[in-house]
Amino acid sequence: MTDASSLPLFPHRHLLGIRDLSPADIELLLDRADQAVAISRQSEKKTSTLRGRTQINLFYEASTRTQSSFELAGKRLGADVMNMSVASSSVKKGETLIDTAMTLNAMRPDILIIRHQSAGAAALLAQKVGCSVVNAGDGAHEHPTQALLDALTIRRAKGPLSKLIVAICGDILHSRVARSNIMLLNALGAQVRVVAPSTLLPSGIDRMGVIVARSMAEGLKDADVVMMLRLQRERMEGA
Repeated sequence: MTDASSLPLFPHRHLLGIRDLSPADIELLLDRADQAVAISRQSEKKTSTLRGRTQINLFYEASTRTQSSFELAGKRLGADVMNMSVASSSVKKGETLIDTAMTLNAMRPDILIIRHQSAGAAALLAQKVGCSVVNAGDGAHEHPTQALLDALTIRRAKGPLSKLIVAICGDILHSRVARSNIMLLNALGAQVRVVAPSTLLPSGIDRMGVIVARSMAEGLKDADVVMMLRLQRERMEGA
């Protein structure tokens, strides 16, 4: 594991999508995440990295793992963490995302974590606030932190991602996780296969740098990693 003092600072103010990151950016985040894994296994798990900083978690979609992970991560890094309940906020009265952003910005938080049902919501929020914004999933667009987590898991199990064969199976069309993973895996030199019926593949999938397999047998042959995706029924109903 790389020593913390030898790692450069992350060069971006926001984390909105994998598309914005270079391979070096991705590797830096994975190295820092490796440090966090080591700290999480110690008896004393809390650090002072974000002491004096305020983190607001703003989730417009239901979440168990992602929201609780962001809350726990913020607290372990020493931040003051606030979970905003959208269900009991002025959003229910018709307050728009921009209205909410301006209200929260007036409170001068340091970090806003947002999950929203609309693609581009995180980028819009980043234009309206004076703090860092982290995209925790925006519609069917991107889920960069999930892709980073998946990459970390793969790297810890298999070593460098370069030359690995990764098969992504299931609902590719509606999955922001698939989209972010495809971009990240390509950036780090993995070979990506997607396995799905044509009705669950986005148009132009062949231009995303993947191999399209029409059967599980074809897709899983010699694969180093298999990623299974559920049917995104909530996005199908909204399509």
